Amino acid sequence: MNHQLLSRDAAELRRLQTAKTPSPPSGRGVTAALGPELLGYYKDVIQKRQTRMTAIAEKWIVLVPEALCDHCVLQSFTRGSLTVLVDTSSHLYELSQLLLGGLESQLLLACRSAGLRKITLRAGQAESC
Repeated sequence: MNHQLLSRDAAELRRLQTAKTPSPPSGRGVTAALGPELLGYYKDVIQKRQTRMTAIAEKWIVLVPEALCDHCVLQSFTRGSLTVLVDTSSHLYELSQLLLGGLESQLLLACRSAGLRKITLRAGQAESC
């Protein structure tokens, strides 16, 4: 009688073990590695944008006076439009006057290969890392 209970308990434990063990997802197959997808995205999107922004930043440093460069942050570059954050309203006014005085046309000409078509100034502080 004892032997019969033990075998029934063992059978119940085996059944519970198979019920509780997670099975591999059915119908989905093997998932692809994420690395090659991310590498392709980096090469297609990030690297191209970074190269363009670097070219614009190099020209910006050369053409904009150093006193103003210290108060500016090149925030974003999308669809040919460069957004620049300037920390104070007085520096924003000074930079906008320089751009209207011919600096904008110089920058647009120097950064034509990077696709720069427009410069937008905004008051604001850069977020710290």
